[in-house]
Amino acid sequence: MLSEQDLKQISQRGISEEQINNQLNQFKTGFPFLRLEGAAAVGRGIVAPTDEERKQYVSAWQEYLKGEGRRVVKFVPASGAASRMFKNMFAFVDADYDEPTTDFEKKFFSEIEKFAFYEALNEVCLKNEGKNIKDLLANGQYKAVAANMLKKEGLNYGQLPKGMLLFHKYAEGARTPMEEHLVEGALYAATNGEAHIHFTVSHEHLDYFKQKVAQKADGFAKAFGVKYDISFSEQKPSTDTVAANPDNTPFREADGSLLFRPGGHGALIENLNEIEADVIFIKNIDNVVPDRLKPETTEWKQVIAGLLVTLQKQAFEYLHLLDKGASEEEQKEIAAFVKNCLCIDPKGQEEDADYLRRKLNRPMRVCGVVKNVGEPGGGPFLTYNQDGTVSLQILESSQIDTTNEEYMKMFTQGTHFNPVDLVCAVRDYKGQPFQLPDFVDKTTGFISSKSKSGKELKALELPGLWNGAMSDWSTIFVEVPLGTFNPVKTVNDLLREQHQ
Repeated sequence: MLSEQDLKQISQRGISEEQINNQLNQFKTGFPFLRLEGAAAVGRGIVAPTDEERKQYVSAWQEYLKGEGRRVVKFVPASGAASRMFKNMFAFVDADYDEPTTDFEKKFFSEIEKFAFYEALNEVCLKNEGKNIKDLLANGQYKAVAANMLKKEGLNYGQLPKGMLLFHKYAEGARTPMEEHLVEGALYAATNGEAHIHFTVSHEHLDYFKQKVAQKADGFAKAFGVKYDISFSEQKPSTDTVAANPDNTPFREADGSLLFRPGGHGALIENLNEIEADVIFIKNIDNVVPDRLKPETTEWKQVIAGLLVTLQKQAFEYLHLLDKGASEEEQKEIAAFVKNCLCIDPKGQEEDADYLRRKLNRPMRVCGVVKNVGEPGGGPFLTYNQDGTVSLQILESSQIDTTNEEYMKMFTQGTHFNPVDLVCAVRDYKGQPFQLPDFVDKTTGFISSKSKSGKELKALELPGLWNGAMSDWSTIFVEVPLGTFNPVKTVNDLLREQHQ
């Protein structure tokens, strides 16, 4: 099935023939749905800390940061283009009417002065149209304003990465999400006066991202009294997946070459694996707020990080105890910690020293979850693992059998969902970094339908970064306030009070 030319193309991407054959086989077999025990809830897998506990965890985190040689990194997936944010405005520019008609369009134009990018847009309108925004709108030239926001000759917001758009207004000038993440890094993730921040970006935006960071970092370093160590990486070509035709044969371009597609955010487990750190915060690029709302975010980041290092310290003590040879009574205590604090149910397995070591000696993450208010996204569940045990996982709807009424009820009636607010411990009890790809559940990818040049194709997505890619980690869920979750999915989300 694979020609010499195919093998050469595969090799150039750093992918093996075996991987391609496995991927093509997965198109045929599909992926198994996950077996669910139930949705997680407060008291059943989700921790809701008291005021006193919150103080203790914040204190534990601040104490941890003082430790010698600690290295904390803030990891920000930032490769997403903003095009989806402007889907409604692209549709308006291409529509067969000239004035705002939909509720979305009316809101955008009636409140346009509230956007942080208003001044920048006004400048490009003056330059390109010879009129400011107010005059253009008064003349009914709504499409000219929208086009200057979206198109290359204007602000180019339709093509730029989301992290480079102006989100929030300040007296000293508007800020992008990239800048807001620099501020956050200084507030809760700086060790020994240094804030380490890593952005994953797409290849075409890498130079632009670096240039913008270089322009802004010094100002924030002075303002917050920190030194920034900012690094970047791209999604690796070796994590791309081959596309297939509807009959599961390899999809080919017009020139006969194989079509490869990015493997989804799960590919970033490779980038995460290369980060040198003890603790890594993970948060999406668009989930940021202005400074006036940052105290709540900062406090809760410290809460979940404090819980992480508290549990990790206990796990390390138990691992050292197992190495020495734990007594029967001590093993019972360790088993209780694994079951009650790490929420891993053995489901009848013998909780011997090997089992306990296996469940303790692996990466650990604490995930903030928020009350379900109908936002799209995965949710916290108790799920059966490959070894028959049950543990906490973040699931997407694609991993659930929609024909199973009981499972769909669990998913739709779940009390919480995942805002991508993670803090991760990635070293073992001997101080060595875990090899994170070893903890991926490869059976948790999924297949979606796409098209290329008018032809249907099947696309293969790798296990998601906070889903199957972290399946074999110890997971703890903490209820965090809704105020810490303020994503920007559409441009009009920037008109919400939290972004003003």
